[in-house]
Amino acid sequence: MKTLITYCTTHGCTEKTATELKQFLGGEVLLVNLKKEAAPNLSSFDRVIIGGSIHAGQIQKKVKDYCTENIDILKNKELGLFICCMEEGEKAEIQLQDAFANDLLQSAKATACLGGEFDFNKMNFFQKMIVKKVAKIEDSVSHINHDAIKRFSKQMNQIFNPFMFFV
Repeated sequence: MKTLITYCTTHGCTEKTATELKQFLGGEVLLVNLKKEAAPNLSSFDRVIIGGSIHAGQIQKKVKDYCTENIDILKNKELGLFICCMEEGEKAEIQLQDAFANDLLQSAKATACLGGEFDFNKMNFFQKMIVKKVAKIEDSVSHINHDAIKRFSKQMNQIFNPFMFFV
């Protein structure tokens, strides 16, 4: 099985998450950072996973545009969708629902909120100031959810066999 993981990352959290996710997926896996490179033709992939980070409640524009431009193809692929954010529970789920079109969410084999982080070493002065004021965090912090990454990859690796229901 050939898998494409497309993502955008602002400070590196989504890239870390996508790289970790790749380790748990079977078959050939290609990582593509949409900020740095163009996504390859989707026809050569069996499975597509799309991820991005949430900033001020929104996923990156490049992720939204990629999904909009390829929505018809993506709905017919084995699809996984994830976000990286610092919210948890219901707030994180709302951000996931807002990040992707309903058509894609309904077509997805797996969706997940995989945690997030604030890396002050990769932020400019203005970004640090906003995080300190809004999130009330003074130092870098990581809440990447490694268990959620494993669960998401396990869902993506499951094979659907319609004949199993007749046994």
